[in-house]
Amino acid sequence: MKNKIELYFISLGLLFFLFVLTTVNFPIYFGEDWTFVGIKNVLKLNIVPIVCIILIIIVCYLYSRFSYKLKGALDIPYKVEEIKNINYEYLTFLTTYIIPLICFDLSNIRDIIVLSVLLIILGCLFTKTNLYYANPSLALLGYHIYRAKLETRYGAKDDVILIAREKVKKGDTVLPKKLEENVYFIKVQHNE
Repeated sequence: MKNKIELYFISLGLLFFLFVLTTVNFPIYFGEDWTFVGIKNVLKLNIVPIVCIILIIIVCYLYSRFSYKLKGALDIPYKVEEIKNINYEYLTFLTTYIIPLICFDLSNIRDIIVLSVLLIILGCLFTKTNLYYANPSLALLGYHIYRAKLETRYGAKDDVILIAREKVKKGDTVLPKKLEENVYFIKVQHNE
């Protein structure tokens, strides 16, 4: 469950970045009689972007931690019997959940509260329904999503989600790292 929550939070990294871009506020005046408004006033004008930058730092930490976990021991090799690329699910998540959230007016405390509650509800839904793998941040980092049928020494595993940095094709041997019952991060085993 902890991995799912971390992956969901990582998926929000792009949203936090977009909030920084849309809410950052630096008073700019190019007249000859300009004066610096002061650090305190600049910080007051940029509370939301500062919070979002802190959240982006947390996202970076969680991703580095998650990436480190993926380097751990892998399971025995599986053979890919059938495979289908489902990278479109990244776009589904992005267009359905991330892009509409940018429309919130973050200068209004009520909208900030509603957005926070909505993000918590989305997080609960994504972790309970196992849709956390459709993470646009992972797509930007070069990961691909596949739906596959795998052949294991214990029999076939149908309708499995594979997340990989490499392209995967039918007949490949993969080394899985189980995330959930039907979700695996994999590395393609190169036969030499």
